[in-house]
Amino acid sequence: MEDAQSEPTAAPFPLEATPVEELISGAAQDAGGWLGALPVAQVATSADGTVVRWNRAAAELLGYGPQEVIGRHIAELLHPGADRSLGRSLWEAAVGGRGVMGTVTAWHHDGHPVELEIWASPVLDRHDDTSAILVFAAEAHATRRIRGASAVWDGLFARSPVGIGVLDTQLRFLRVNPALEQMNGLSESTHIGRRLSQLLPEVNAEEMEEAMRQVLDRGEPVLDRRRVGRTPADPEHDRVWSCSYVRVEDPGGRPIGVIASLLDITEQQRAHTEAEAGRRRLALLSEASIRVGSSLDLERTAQELADLAAPGLADAVTVDVLDSLARGDEPGMGLVGGVALRRLGKAPLTGSEVTDVLAPLGRTLDFPASAPYTQALAGRRPFLLAHLDEKAIAPAARHTNRPAQLLRLGVHSFMMAPLVARDLVLGVATFYRTRPVGPFTSDDVVLAGELTARAALSIDNARLYHREHETALTLQRSMLPQHITPPPGIEVAHRYLPASDVNEVGGDWYDVLHLPGDRAALLIGDVMGHGTRAAAVMGRLSASVRALARLDLEPVDLLYQLEAALDDLAEPMLATFLYTVIDPATGRCRMTRAGHPPPATIGSDGAVHVIELPPGAPLGVGGTRFTTVETTLEPGGVLVLYTDGLIESRGSDIDERLAELTHLLAQPHASLTGLCDDLLTHLVPGSADDDIALLVARIPEEE
Repeated sequence: MEDAQSEPTAAPFPLEATPVEELISGAAQDAGGWLGALPVAQVATSADGTVVRWNRAAAELLGYGPQEVIGRHIAELLHPGADRSLGRSLWEAAVGGRGVMGTVTAWHHDGHPVELEIWASPVLDRHDDTSAILVFAAEAHATRRIRGASAVWDGLFARSPVGIGVLDTQLRFLRVNPALEQMNGLSESTHIGRRLSQLLPEVNAEEMEEAMRQVLDRGEPVLDRRRVGRTPADPEHDRVWSCSYVRVEDPGGRPIGVIASLLDITEQQRAHTEAEAGRRRLALLSEASIRVGSSLDLERTAQELADLAAPGLADAVTVDVLDSLARGDEPGMGLVGGVALRRLGKAPLTGSEVTDVLAPLGRTLDFPASAPYTQALAGRRPFLLAHLDEKAIAPAARHTNRPAQLLRLGVHSFMMAPLVARDLVLGVATFYRTRPVGPFTSDDVVLAGELTARAALSIDNARLYHREHETALTLQRSMLPQHITPPPGIEVAHRYLPASDVNEVGGDWYDVLHLPGDRAALLIGDVMGHGTRAAAVMGRLSASVRALARLDLEPVDLLYQLEAALDDLAEPMLATFLYTVIDPATGRCRMTRAGHPPPATIGSDGAVHVIELPPGAPLGVGGTRFTTVETTLEPGGVLVLYTDGLIESRGSDIDERLAELTHLLAQPHASLTGLCDDLLTHLVPGSADDDIALLVARIPEEE
């Protein structure tokens, strides 16, 4: 035998008076338990070293069958160069009652050396007090690998910050490491023999056990399955763990258990949730900047806020504005004695039991001074009931049974945010939550405040523009001629149609003046711009034309005077203008224009012509020469003057619109009034994008 790798070492094998065959069998079972899947040769010798037993693992390890070995001295199986004296001393130690361990080099049947680790112990036969030697042998490299793996596993198991548990096929704990003990707040002894669902009922244990059963059945690992809930380690707070499960198999590939590894990711999950919530808030605010307040319409803005917030922030939303504001009055500064609110926004409009029990759109709601709605408005601060229950709704329940209805429908959290802009209280938005996502939080309150602030500003802009619109429209209508009395020999009809958008009331106007010699001046103009200022400039030009016309100036001279009037303004303004002088007796027409759409005529035979008149530049540009053109309007002929709002439309070509105008003019019309109505009906079927002024005149045919 070659030099042993280590001196024979005493091993604590028990010495019992047990039959050799029984002891060998029992010892083999023990070896299987602590050596696991390692192939272990089992050999028995007599006291003098003669082999008396040779199992299959020994035959596989060294290549000798039992018939080749039994009866030979065991030392003959060692390497030919082995020191026989060492072999004798090894057996003498074993025979002397000492268990020994060591490393030797054996000789394989095929002629190559095999390094073995051996464990030998004497066995006493109770019948004749003779000793036999029981030997276990295994390939040395494999035993060192297993011993190292075992050491690594033991170190990892004991020191890893990852919770580790070993469970059997019935999902009962066999072993847990200190990290898992700390996570669960339970000792290892409490775990052993129990299932997760028995130990931790306040986590989603059944879901986790189902995942482990899948691992046992399919053999495929399950990774990053979330365990959520509370354990004795932290009974007051929910925590989140990332769990992974791997099946453990025996050498035959049969499942014998599951290894579970757990990592506490509560803080990472909280940070991720907060970051995700932050992204959602930013996305919602970004969407609000686009969707809310896209028009200067009170009802539409309120509904846009409701549609955005449900389901972005809440499951149901209502938006109520002061009833005085909804009526077009100025909002009051005080809320003494209560408040009246008009419901202008509600979402979702259909398919929600919660919104079905809430007041419908358009309803006016009266709240006393003690109601939460009034308190939220008076305090100008959000009103939050994070957890809605019978106690929380008691103050409001004195006024209405609706809170109790909402509670029965699953509303568990409630929040209100006032609509305040430019230090004016305009209304309130109310948010309801029914989904099992937790109550409204302080972050939700902040988000609701930002959304309502944006909406409130848009609502107040709508209020201001509505007021400006009404002012401009009133000014515009007051400056248009209320009663036109044309001179003898000419008939006229006219229409004025304001734009539908609140900021689009402009400076369109028309007039008919009686000139010396029973002539008539027909004029139409459009101040470029909108609102009160455009209407005021229009009034100034209208008054100037009336004064200048009495001087019987030439058309071009009158336009130069109007341009001078515009130059006197503190802020420059432009205006288009068309001035026509008609002599009803002769049909002679003298006209000039400054950047205005060309007039059209309808002959007595129904033929339509657009008069070729030099366009000129709008008044206020300066340095422009205006040209007067003469034409004749025959008896029965019609002259049509209009502003650009009649033929200009978003998304339409101006030439196509002019062609449509001439086509309509060629149709038969019952009267001049009917002609005006037909043009507006067909060319402006919906709301007008711009103001429209229309003036038509006819020289009657002689009877």
